[in-house]
Amino acid sequence: MSPLKQHLADTIVTSMKAREIERVKVLRNVHAVIKQIEIDRRIELEDADVLDVLQKQLKQRQESLAIFTENDRKDLAVKEQFEIDIINEYMPKQMDDSEIAALVSSEIAAQGATSMRDMGAVMGELKKKTAGRADPGLISKLVRDALQG
Repeated sequence: MSPLKQHLADTIVTSMKAREIERVKVLRNVHAVIKQIEIDRRIELEDADVLDVLQKQLKQRQESLAIFTENDRKDLAVKEQFEIDIINEYMPKQMDDSEIAALVSSEIAAQGATSMRDMGAVMGELKKKTAGRADPGLISKLVRDALQG
């Protein structure tokens, strides 16, 4: 079992003992998604794969939070924010915008990328280097801007 998955399972047990019911619900939900993927693919997920799942779960909740906030549903927005905070505990420290921009520039230079045809190769490498630490949408935008500009 990957260390991240083990940490998640241990936290579920600890939270159950502490009777943190809402926290347990969120953690079990995330654990169930991970387990379902493992069953569907018939593989054991590694830390990088678990991070991908966590990032997708986080993105879903952020989208829901934006919708609930826009529609003035404070009760549901608070619930989504709570879930986001819990999932964020398992995410690695996020890179700031300047770190991402520097990494994008250095990767484009390292590959000698000059046009949009090179975007796939650049994105592939950057995805590996930033796994779970940066928003892929932001990285994509920066790469696109750099290659078009």
